[in-house]
Amino acid sequence: MQKFKLLIIIIALVLITATVRVIFHKDVWNRTEDLLKEKVLSLGATVDTVNLREVTPFDWDVVYSFPPYTMKESIYKTVGYKWDRISETVNEGMDQIVFMKDGKVVCYIYGYPENKGYGLSIRSDQYKDAASMLRAEDDLTFQVERNDGVVYLYN
Repeated sequence: MQKFKLLIIIIALVLITATVRVIFHKDVWNRTEDLLKEKVLSLGATVDTVNLREVTPFDWDVVYSFPPYTMKESIYKTVGYKWDRISETVNEGMDQIVFMKDGKVVCYIYGYPENKGYGLSIRSDQYKDAASMLRAEDDLTFQVERNDGVVYLYN
């Protein structure tokens, strides 16, 4: 009987630990998005242009920007693999941006700039499956604009 009680306690502790990890775990791309947001929002009011590398406090080699309504499968095909917690944009004006390093997602930006406090607009002549794409070696000069408390970066 004692062994059974001990087994129940161990199972309960494992389940509680797993639940806490799921609830409080923040994926690497969410942590890096927080760092990016902090850097963008800290740009001084007199800054008119910025190099994207200066505000991305993480290593990356390619960034994709997906237009509104892009299906998950198209995003997965473009970036080369599936990962959880991806969402499809449901309206115009939403950001859907994926920074990658060595074929892995390192930062994921999703949502309305008004809700995040910043926006990132990537337009390029390099397209892969309807996504705009920039490489780390491209011209990464972005215009900085401020509107109603939101900082926007446009290339």
